[in-house]
Amino acid sequence: MSIPKLNLFSFSGNIRTLHLGWIAFFISFFVWFNHAPLMASIRESLGLSDQQVKVLLILNVALTIPARIIVGMLVDRFGPRIMYSFLLAISSVLCVFFAMANSFEQMALARFLLGFVGAGFVIGIRLIGEWFPAKQVGLAEGIYGGWGNFGSAGAALALPSIALLFGGADGWRYALGLTGVIALIYSGIFYLTVRDTPKGSTYFKPKKMGAMEVTSKGDMVLYIIMNIPMYATLALLTWKLSPANLGLLSVTICTGIYIALVVLFAYNVYKIIHINNEALSQPVPEMHRYKFKQVAVLNLAYLVTFGSELAVVSMLPLFFKDTFNLSLVQAGLLASGFAFMNLAARPGGGLISDRFGRKKTLSILILGLAVGYFILSRIDSSWSLTLAVIMTMVCSFFVQAGEGAVFAMVPLIKRRLTGQIAGMTGAYGNVGGVLFLTVLSFVDASTFFLVIAAAAMVVLGIVQWLDEPAGQIAEIMPDGTVQMIDVA
Repeated sequence: MSIPKLNLFSFSGNIRTLHLGWIAFFISFFVWFNHAPLMASIRESLGLSDQQVKVLLILNVALTIPARIIVGMLVDRFGPRIMYSFLLAISSVLCVFFAMANSFEQMALARFLLGFVGAGFVIGIRLIGEWFPAKQVGLAEGIYGGWGNFGSAGAALALPSIALLFGGADGWRYALGLTGVIALIYSGIFYLTVRDTPKGSTYFKPKKMGAMEVTSKGDMVLYIIMNIPMYATLALLTWKLSPANLGLLSVTICTGIYIALVVLFAYNVYKIIHINNEALSQPVPEMHRYKFKQVAVLNLAYLVTFGSELAVVSMLPLFFKDTFNLSLVQAGLLASGFAFMNLAARPGGGLISDRFGRKKTLSILILGLAVGYFILSRIDSSWSLTLAVIMTMVCSFFVQAGEGAVFAMVPLIKRRLTGQIAGMTGAYGNVGGVLFLTVLSFVDASTFFLVIAAAAMVVLGIVQWLDEPAGQIAEIMPDGTVQMIDVA
């Protein structure tokens, strides 16, 4: 099958939108993880304890799970141009708030709210899906995700030096504030230069907001079931902050949060039933149907790919340091290779998916991921450091190429729901990160890698239930006519 090439040196048409999109994503991740490389200075400046530092790291990801769901709904309704501009502008204010914080409580609130920025990824998935045909969408989404995701590494590389340039005890504050200024400026650039769709194309919107539309009662039940792990993960995060663990929240507050999560889940179930009940009172025409199992399988695939990446990048420097008796600087540099693979691996996964098929590519990459983590579980001090780093990079390739393969398929399920599908899939990545890090808190590194490998093998079996995108999907134009969109 011939795949049209992308001229990435161009800055016109859909390539222009691709570049503007991944830069927006890069900045959102740059802001989201701007605290990590400066945490030593922040801790010293405010006299934070190790426990308080851990709390800030947890709070940074807590809001991202619900935020990706909410932003997914909003982007389907209002479009990527408005939503990305709004998100970057809001994040700039929150970033400055964090930079000016003079107490742990202020920093904790700011960091919790900045978790909202992590939902920016979802917006670009819908944007790129609108601008690229099915034969190119995997590679385009991979470039968007891989290059944008490098924003976290960009923050780690640039912000310590920027803080030193400003100098003084408050150098970290100016460095953080600068990231907020950059986000604000780019929000204006994005709003003025990006279109939701190519000229002449229609931006399809869901009929109702509040829950994803499904096309069968069985799918509605599966949709409700797939919401449970997201609420359970938020309960798990609350438990981590409870007196039984880090002790930031009192028993009363934790109990209130647990009750609120139960109430919110019940309301979510009500909205799912309410929004879909009328449409499902009679059979949905075949041409307008889609299978929610596609969404569910991709959710689980992203749980073991991006979820494992989130967990591994958090523990890998310490793993290298303890296993090979390295300095923190040496261990950090070697471990950073896991994130650097994003630049090539994620686009590579999308390209392979475009060329050789979605289901086959995802299956092979998840199998490679499982084997890779099994090999990592065997690493000990008797290994050559060079070999250990090489195997880590190989495993990283399969992990991040797998992420690219997942989102090569997301835009091909149901166009008007792409934001919501991307939001739910992205949220499952965070669910995986929390679950795997929780496992790590109870076991050693070797067992941790084995658990991920075992989870990947289970998901590999589930992936076989995927249906390869084929033919066309139907969307209804504003005038009531039907437009067919190629997905193969």
